[in-house]
Amino acid sequence: MHPFRKAIEARDEAAVEALLADNVVFTSPVAFKPYPGKAITAAILRGVMRVFEDFRYVKEIGADDAVDHALVFETTVNGKRITGCDLIHLDVDGKIDEFMVMVRPLSGAQALAEAMAAQFDRIQAEAVAQIERQAAGS
Repeated sequence: MHPFRKAIEARDEAAVEALLADNVVFTSPVAFKPYPGKAITAAILRGVMRVFEDFRYVKEIGADDAVDHALVFETTVNGKRITGCDLIHLDVDGKIDEFMVMVRPLSGAQALAEAMAAQFDRIQAEAVAQIERQAAGS
């Protein structure tokens, strides 16, 4: 089982964040442009954990030593069933540097877009606060 899957299934936000590279790029299924950086990616993933209901991974594709993994999941958002896939790429240090999410059907993607839009002010505030904490600690 991939460590990211373990961390998500345990709802361990600190472990999830520790697996992200500083230069990770998150590509959303419902936003046009990617989100670069660990702070925003971690905040988005926390937001996702808040809106996904009955989340579970149902399949994992990729050898333990591979740099590319696909984690297929099922969940519900606002009453809409969603099947999706987290596509992750690992850098030379084993950290996630590319994270792309794909979801279906369209009605599920629309429900996800609405739910995440409602979270986005909080997501941005969390990311800014994290960047400020890191800058203060430097």
